[in-house]
Amino acid sequence: MTINKTLINFILMLTPLLMMNAAHAHSSGEASGWMHPLSGMDHLLAMISVGAWSSQIGGKAIWIVPSAFVCFMFTGGLIGFEHIEIPGTEVGVSLSVVLLGLAISAKKILPVYLAAAATAIFGIFHGYAHGYEMPLMQNKATYTLGFLATTAMLHIVGAVGAHYLLKTASGDKLLRALGAISTLCGLYLVYNVI
Repeated sequence: MTINKTLINFILMLTPLLMMNAAHAHSSGEASGWMHPLSGMDHLLAMISVGAWSSQIGGKAIWIVPSAFVCFMFTGGLIGFEHIEIPGTEVGVSLSVVLLGLAISAKKILPVYLAAAATAIFGIFHGYAHGYEMPLMQNKATYTLGFLATTAMLHIVGAVGAHYLLKTASGDKLLRALGAISTLCGLYLVYNVI
């Protein structure tokens, strides 16, 4: 499969997800925990980017970096459930999209522990947003398992997609271009929350 077909298939796969309005992240019902990471461009781009960046770094980062995000996302979710105020959460979520996109586009290969620490901070903001916005009638355990599982799946999509992209002739350039596009989307998100 050529790089152009790979890109077209990837874009076609993500288009419905990217077209969702961020307001849908506040949905209620049993599926809200599972759907929350998919319903806002901020969460979707950040979570796919974590996986892609971990693949770009390589080695142990492929599982350590996304694991740090998920673990600290859980912690952020617990804080959000209690409605303890963390100022600047929406800005933090949007900045995570900017910074992860920049890391991918600049091919910033950090030591694993620094990359994990960065994604852990991002995970707290994303988890807090999920926990804080949990519908009142929702079961906390089901909701939490839902958003953690979906997050892990998005990390896998990003990691596997980047892994196979990097095996193609111009895949590195394409991945870096996608990182730049994600950065621009993140800047748009930051502009809308400040």
